Amino acid sequence: MAEVSILSGTRCELGEGPLYDPARDTLFWFDIVGRKRHAMNMADRMETSIDLPEMTSAMAVIDGDRDLLLTETGLSVLDTKSGGIVQHVSVEADNAATRSNDARVHPSGAFWFGTMGKRAEKEAGAIYRYFRGTVDKLYGNVTIPNAICFSPDGAKAYFADTAAAKLMSVAVDPATGAPVSDPEVFIDHSGGKGGLDGAVIDADGNLWNARWGASALDCYSPSGDRLLTIAVPARQPSCPAFVGDGLLAVTSAWEGMNHTEREADTHAGSTFLVSTPVRPKYESAVAL
Repeated sequence: MAEVSILSGTRCELGEGPLYDPARDTLFWFDIVGRKRHAMNMADRMETSIDLPEMTSAMAVIDGDRDLLLTETGLSVLDTKSGGIVQHVSVEADNAATRSNDARVHPSGAFWFGTMGKRAEKEAGAIYRYFRGTVDKLYGNVTIPNAICFSPDGAKAYFADTAAAKLMSVAVDPATGAPVSDPEVFIDHSGGKGGLDGAVIDADGNLWNARWGASALDCYSPSGDRLLTIAVPARQPSCPAFVGDGLLAVTSAWEGMNHTEREADTHAGSTFLVSTPVRPKYESAVAL
């Protein structure tokens, strides 16, 4: 039986990109539109935030002193001690109409990430793979890239275009995270309530997907069967991340809501803590 509580009452316009670093026992997440990175130490629940110079949607851990930030102009390195940010690789930096969105680190250290139009323009984005200094464009003509995650053995990748209502799977090289086959439909959500948003894989290979617009967190088996749905007390949950044994953090957003809708959706933009029996799988460090 799942229990859901509020982990952070900080209301993000577009909360996204949650990542937990076990070494720091800290959960990080972003307000993309607000240009902030929030952080919470899970031991004492103390919360801090930093302002960012541009829209930033996700991150990866490089080592104890550096984080890799996914921004609207590419990949940047954040010095965790000084707070300095230096651009590492430019991606779509010359296209002011796009920004970054979803991302995850493959067990090999490869970093898959997506871009999209700032107004969700049709097919304006793409999905890329960064690995040891090189960026490859994997899939183009993507409207809203989401649900990027990987099987525990690193042999399969998942991703979705929320606008297309299909969650795809593709075989990948466990050593590099590069695709070795054509994508296939894993979940067809056509006609379903809400949209497929961010996702994460647990240690048993089950996929946990936040369903934007439906106040739901769904769990799917490795064969694509929906095992359960957990109600989330916000209409627009955006992405889950494991923060401990049997614990998931889920971000949300109030983006696109008018004043009346925001007042009615009391916890829109908050970050939630879901307690349910599940074995976590944490992300690897990125291979810079």
